[in-house]
Amino acid sequence: MNGPAQPEDDTPARRVLERLLRRAERAMLAGDAQPATLPMDGKRDGAEYRALRGVADFDAFHARIALAERAGAITATRDRHRDDGEHLLRLTVRDVAALARDLRIELLGERVVRAEALLAQWSAPYPCRSDVSRDQAFPKTPGRDSRRSCGNSDETNAPQRFSVITEVLAAWRAGRKVRGHGPEAATDLADAARATDTLLADARGERILRKASIALFNDSKRLEALTAWLDLLVTGELAPSGLEDEQVWSALGLRREPQPLLLAGQGTVELDDGSHHVLPRRWLGFPVDAVRGIATGARALLSIENLASFHEAAALRGDAPVLLLYTGGMPSPTWRAAYARLLAGLPADAALYHWGDIDRGGFRIAAKLAETAAAANRRLLPWLMSPDALPAEVIAGCEPPSPAVSGTMCDWARRAGWDEVAAALQRTPLLLEQERLHPRLP
Repeated sequence: MNGPAQPEDDTPARRVLERLLRRAERAMLAGDAQPATLPMDGKRDGAEYRALRGVADFDAFHARIALAERAGAITATRDRHRDDGEHLLRLTVRDVAALARDLRIELLGERVVRAEALLAQWSAPYPCRSDVSRDQAFPKTPGRDSRRSCGNSDETNAPQRFSVITEVLAAWRAGRKVRGHGPEAATDLADAARATDTLLADARGERILRKASIALFNDSKRLEALTAWLDLLVTGELAPSGLEDEQVWSALGLRREPQPLLLAGQGTVELDDGSHHVLPRRWLGFPVDAVRGIATGARALLSIENLASFHEAAALRGDAPVLLLYTGGMPSPTWRAAYARLLAGLPADAALYHWGDIDRGGFRIAAKLAETAAAANRRLLPWLMSPDALPAEVIAGCEPPSPAVSGTMCDWARRAGWDEVAAALQRTPLLLEQERLHPRLP
């Protein structure tokens, strides 16, 4: 009995046949009925053939091509009037499926079918938007309300459906890669979908990244390896979002280590054990999921994206009636729940501001906070996040974003309700890290 077929060596003839197969697949995707061909005397397509030296090399190449011919995969055109009549002029595909079998390569369509089967429970079966969509900055608060299956409100226990996975499969069917990968990455995307579904449904609060990875996959680094796919799922976008890894993890309630909620200002914070803590002159940190509310007379609350800027602002606050809040980069679902409880303790006429990086991630964070504020019937205002609010010398030192990045920034600024900021960014496109500015208070 014959054993399993051994992988074929990487030979010049195999490389040429693989190139011919790729060309045939591209032609099929484009609807081109003409058989794919490769001229063997061309500088690019015939490079391997033209580089052969010696009788043995030519014999091996010709023998491999003859095998593909006998398999019914290709037709070879030879120069019968030269030397021994075996010199190759052109290779033409006769049967794409036969060529794929001869090379022991799965055709794109076969790989996509397998990917569709792996992702069936996670992809939206027909057009609809999951809760992780372009209509929202990030997923809703964890819990059953964030789960949805298209068209059937009774399936409350069904897994989250991600419409972006349907877009991924469509891209793969068209022969396009997503995040640098084709359908061979379906297992990773399925793992990322399972992790996202589990984490968004987990109401226990923030989790340590590697502990959560062990619980989900019995591998402490698996979630980190899936970050690009997690980014796709939480943003609902095929292209990389520009978020840092830590921001992607935080959107799912994951931290490398416990992250306290840092506050600076005047007020008394209530925790879940019934204790009350008067804020000192500088700042104080609390377990995020323990914060139950605040009593404060602050006239404004300013959330700050980056830690260094938070500490600078806290140092100059003095007795100003403003409450400062560190977001920890991208706010997690648990952080946003605590944020909502803090908003409930503010005076009704207190203003709400956010100060962050002027980049894609900064405006995504702003959009998420604006969503939480809107749910509390409050409006979030920008602070030092518009080119119109920056000194001329700062603007002069800024790098402009690419048109695509600029468009994304403006889009997220509008989703935060900051149309005037989006207009300013269109007039003066720029990128600016928050730490380059000296803090000012509202």
